[in-house]
Amino acid sequence: MSVPVSQLAPRPSEPSPSASGRSTWARSASARRLGFAAGASLLALATAACSGLGRTAVGTFSYSTAAERIVKISSPPIKGCHRMAPTGATAVLNNTLADVRVYRTLDCRGEEMAYIPSRLGDNIAPNTQPWRSYAFVH
Repeated sequence: MSVPVSQLAPRPSEPSPSASGRSTWARSASARRLGFAAGASLLALATAACSGLGRTAVGTFSYSTAAERIVKISSPPIKGCHRMAPTGATAVLNNTLADVRVYRTLDCRGEEMAYIPSRLGDNIAPNTQPWRSYAFVH
C-alpha cells in the first residue's frame, strides 16, 4: 500500500511552513537567539550586582585565645585591619586562600608582625604579647 507524498507528515528535521510563511525552524532559531540574549543580559546584571559585595578570603581563619577559646571566622573580608578578641590570640590557623599578617597592636601597625601564608598556622613564643589584629595580603 502506498501513500501519496502530500499526505506524509514532515520529518522533524525538515522545516514545516506556518501560516505566516516562516518555518518552525526559523521561529525556533529566533527564539533561541532571544533566549541567548536574555540569558547573557541576566548574567551581566548578576555579575555587576555581586561585584559590589566585596572580596573575601575564601576559607576559615581561626585563632585561640589565652583562655583556650577558639574563634573561627568563615570567609573574612580581604580589605582592612581586623581586631581579634580583647585578650588577643596565642595561636593562629590560616585556612584561607590568602596570606595574612598578624600584629601585636590593635591597628595592624608596628614592627612586631608575623607573616602566615595560606593553609598554615603559627603560635606565639612563650612570655610574649599575644597578637591583637590581622590583615590579609592582597
